[in-house]
Amino acid sequence: MGFFKEFKEFAVTGNLIDVAAAFVMGGAVAKVISAFIDGMVMPLIGLVTGGTDFNKKKIVLTQAVDAVKDSSGKVVSEAVSENAVLWGTFISQCIQFIAVALVVFVALKAINNMKKAKAAEAPAGPSSTDVLLGEIRDALKK
Repeated sequence: MGFFKEFKEFAVTGNLIDVAAAFVMGGAVAKVISAFIDGMVMPLIGLVTGGTDFNKKKIVLTQAVDAVKDSSGKVVSEAVSENAVLWGTFISQCIQFIAVALVVFVALKAINNMKKAKAAEAPAGPSSTDVLLGEIRDALKK
């Protein structure tokens, strides 16, 4: 039962809840950034590059072939789908990754700066043990 008890303690702690919230927020941020890149950035890049739609850019390795049927409708040779390297989609996804990484970096940097500022604002006073020891010292001096 030790394993389940440890897991319960881990699951209930704030760290797991924070990680779960981070995953949900990360997914939402990724969708927003994906929509931004696909809907705004890539069309602008396409405009600059002469109307190029990067999502349609590819290197065709094997052309698609339709199925061949004889006069009775029996399939003589099966259809073959196109085999292509979708390099335009890869470029678009790389831009999305860089944008997501940039947003996460800026957010973490802001959070870390706020933590540093909060730590600098509140200097730690003497602990209760230190106060008690000081009172004992002062009492012994009398």
